[in-house]
Amino acid sequence: MNYFKKIVGKRLYLSPMNVEDAETYVRWLNDFSVTDGIGTSCKITSLENETEWIVQNSDKYQFAIVCLENDKLIGNCGIQGIQQLRRCAEVGLFIGDEENRNKGYGEEVLNLLLDYGFDYLNLNNIMLKVFSFNERAINCYKKVGFKEIGRRRQSYYLKGKFYDEVYMDILKEER
Repeated sequence: MNYFKKIVGKRLYLSPMNVEDAETYVRWLNDFSVTDGIGTSCKITSLENETEWIVQNSDKYQFAIVCLENDKLIGNCGIQGIQQLRRCAEVGLFIGDEENRNKGYGEEVLNLLLDYGFDYLNLNNIMLKVFSFNERAINCYKKVGFKEIGRRRQSYYLKGKFYDEVYMDILKEER
């Protein structure tokens, strides 16, 4: 697979997404261990829809997360909802396979996205949303410097329980 080292970290790099990876993304986006955390478990993702999404978003700051040592795709991330006049946006990410979680990759990805957003997109405020049960992600976000700014209470229903949607952000001056 041809990946391009757009944003390079210590162990990972962020590359423009490849349409050829659509099948891998479809596998991940139909896996409850991934989708429960990103709020899309009720959706069914088809190969055709994912291929179309990749093509439509190829120039919209959506990236493949790739390991430097072996050029292996491990997840996806992006900066969305960019408001240039207000200099704010949102970030999101997921690591696909369980074997690649709990290795600090999320922290590295966020640092790469924040550097890119603040240094190249001229953003001042970057926000994310996370569900209250996802303590692993919340701890990662706090480590990077995100602070909780509010909650939408009981706004996510999953497996018979309600959870809060937690809003967190970070300012350029806090980096």
